[in-house]
Amino acid sequence: MRPLPDYLPALVTPFTQLGEIDVKAHTHNMRVLADRGIEGFLIGGSNGEGPYLEPGERGRLVSAGRRRKAHLMAGIAAETTRSALAQIAEASEAGADSLLVLTPTTMARGRDGAVYDFYRSVADNATIPVLLYSVPAVTAYSLPIELVARLSRHENVIGIKDSSGDVVRLQAIVDGTPSGFMVFSGASRALTAAIAVGCDGAITGSGNYAPELVLTTLAAAKRDPKEAHRHQRSLTRLSGDVESHGVPGVKAAARAAGLEPGYPRQPLTRLSRGVETSIAKLIT
Repeated sequence: MRPLPDYLPALVTPFTQLGEIDVKAHTHNMRVLADRGIEGFLIGGSNGEGPYLEPGERGRLVSAGRRRKAHLMAGIAAETTRSALAQIAEASEAGADSLLVLTPTTMARGRDGAVYDFYRSVADNATIPVLLYSVPAVTAYSLPIELVARLSRHENVIGIKDSSGDVVRLQAIVDGTPSGFMVFSGASRALTAAIAVGCDGAITGSGNYAPELVLTTLAAAKRDPKEAHRHQRSLTRLSGDVESHGVPGVKAAARAAGLEPGYPRQPLTRLSRGVETSIAKLIT
């Protein structure tokens, strides 16, 4: 496995206006971000519209990224164990280094035994390392800390991305899991505080449009929290303004930052020209 860096952007997935994946734009985006200091990518996460990817598309995106010397983490978004294993096989065959597995929620929400069995089966069968993914803003479900602690003892479960932005929860996860279990914050607003309570790094959408600011903030948080505060304030304000518009907002900001994010996949749609112009002014 290629080394897992302490920061990965949750990379946007560029779609054409007709809803097809634009692989050329995808490789352009990774090249631009790599030139700006990014050493790894989450492909097909929430900001990558992972739940909207169709069979074969996840593999195409990962395979295209394999041309770069970067860690490639593939997002897995499935409601059944069977579907998750099919997505994992596709991503693994395409060359993914690790997996970020979203909580199943439609029928399993609140059924801890079913959620545990889902992750246990995924970890048992995956041939590459697994990270848990709890993102309540998308799923309306937080993976219980006790369940994270149990799953962290599986040899193939190496970490978690928690996007709650709840620093008390993050600290509880750090304290309740073994040394070496990696904890990533998925909320830009909590980046500095997450490092302060023992998290290893972050995986956020803000790396699509402000990679230098994110990397500077993360480095400062590990070195000098007082210095990090100034950067964090800017990152919190910017990410809040952009991400209040969801994935279309991240894509608008990414476009202003030099990426080719294409269109969202319906039912998501591009923002109005006026809103996109307002977001672009925040970036440029």
